[in-house]
Amino acid sequence: MSRYIVISVPSVLLVSTTFWAIFWPVFSAILAAIAVIAIIAGRRLTLWRIVDLIIAAVFIYAGAIKALDPVQFAHDIDNYKILPWTVGVGLAFYLPWLEIFCGLALILRRLYLGGLSILTALIAVFLGATIAAKFRGLDITCGCFGHASQHWNFSVHLALDLLLLVALIFLLLRSGRDFRSAWQILNDQET
Repeated sequence: MSRYIVISVPSVLLVSTTFWAIFWPVFSAILAAIAVIAIIAGRRLTLWRIVDLIIAAVFIYAGAIKALDPVQFAHDIDNYKILPWTVGVGLAFYLPWLEIFCGLALILRRLYLGGLSILTALIAVFLGATIAAKFRGLDITCGCFGHASQHWNFSVHLALDLLLLVALIFLLLRSGRDFRSAWQILNDQET
């Protein structure tokens, strides 16, 4: 019998200790990677840059786990009962690499806005598919983080997806504001 830890977000979520046993090592590895990147870059990291790096690390990790076992990921996609099997298999081979490349775009700041837009769309579609599957009574495992996420309940999936979606939307809004500011500076220098 597993023990539960109570966390209060907007409502009470019950999270098994298995989640924490997997979450904390992954989270500490992500923070260590951010620290190494900060030392190598030799620059001061802003809060938004740290959020960039955390989201990038989450999607690179999730993509790598799925890329290592595309057949299992194809089964996870098929569990949603939204797409035909052949389309699900194609997505199982394509989506992990898209997540990895978009995560790298966030880290390297090349094609940043495109990577951010794609990740926002992916998490929004996944969130919609998860909610639709729950309303249809399907008991699914998301497959986001391979075997680590198989025992998460719906509340944990929903909380993680909403957190990622909100962070991605804030990064998109911030990058749009930075883009407009840079464009105004360029226009002011020309005149």
